[in-house]
Amino acid sequence: MKSRLLIIGFVFALAIGCSSPEEKSSAKVDELVAKPYPSFNADSAYAYIQTQVNFGPRVPETPGHAATQEWLIQKLTSYGFAVQEQDFESKTYDGLTWDLTNIIASYNPEASKRILLAAHYDTRRIADKDTERLEEAIDGANDGGSGVGVLLEVARVIGTGDLKPDVGVDIIFFDGEDDGEPEYSSIRSNEQVWWCLGSQYWSQNKHKPNYSAYYGILIDLVGAKGARFYREGFSRQYASGILKKVWDNAARAGQGDFFVSKDSPEILDDHLFVNGQAGIPMINIIEFSPDYGFGSYHHTHGDNMTLIDKRPLKAVGETILFTLYQE
Repeated sequence: MKSRLLIIGFVFALAIGCSSPEEKSSAKVDELVAKPYPSFNADSAYAYIQTQVNFGPRVPETPGHAATQEWLIQKLTSYGFAVQEQDFESKTYDGLTWDLTNIIASYNPEASKRILLAAHYDTRRIADKDTERLEEAIDGANDGGSGVGVLLEVARVIGTGDLKPDVGVDIIFFDGEDDGEPEYSSIRSNEQVWWCLGSQYWSQNKHKPNYSAYYGILIDLVGAKGARFYREGFSRQYASGILKKVWDNAARAGQGDFFVSKDSPEILDDHLFVNGQAGIPMINIIEFSPDYGFGSYHHTHGDNMTLIDKRPLKAVGETILFTLYQE
């Protein structure tokens, strides 16, 4: 994704108390004792990203997209998740009609307390921020591939490991996220958002009647060299408590260097629709600096495997696992 949401003409209808010093001290110590949680294998997540890139650009209605979809369903099923395909049709900014599919995988579907994790698996069909080959699709190793790689490894750890979380976990791989108007376009609609087609559809047509989750975590652009993650604007607006929880958990898991206690602007991404239309508080872990915005690779052919670093993959994956297993 995407562009920073500056102005858009699209509106959603949208303690310890009086305890003694000794009790306070004990409570504080107890808060620092983490429940056991499994380790995150960054090598595995990296391999999942490589597999996606090997399929080619995952632009909807292309062979690479179809192969990725089939592979994701197979992997999630093999890890013991119940998998649903949510097929839908959507228009694009340039008048095409695409057949799209959200992939929803559920662990422990009977659990009433659920945590929602999400990423997008499609890639951009143009390199509109590049200086050459602007009309060619990008690899999307980071923008698309990294989020999927991390969550697929989270699914593997939960599904095949001996240590299980006490909550239900739903993973949604959204389709049609990265096809908004070109950066160089002079005409933009103030009535229709062309980004985030899958989350827009799911937020108004949930895969299960009356589905809800305690909270959600969206991840996007989480694998680049030098990546750091800031407190994104819509995450602060809709889910500030969850944001604090996850940033605190990153520090407790030893990954605080990657999760910076500094605010960044609002980003138009899938979490906006999950918050505003589905009514589920969701934060976004995304590389977007308050100082310079997206990295120079964003929506260019530089978004390839040479960009990917296992360290931020591990930081994000371990923080997510730590958070799930503390619930």
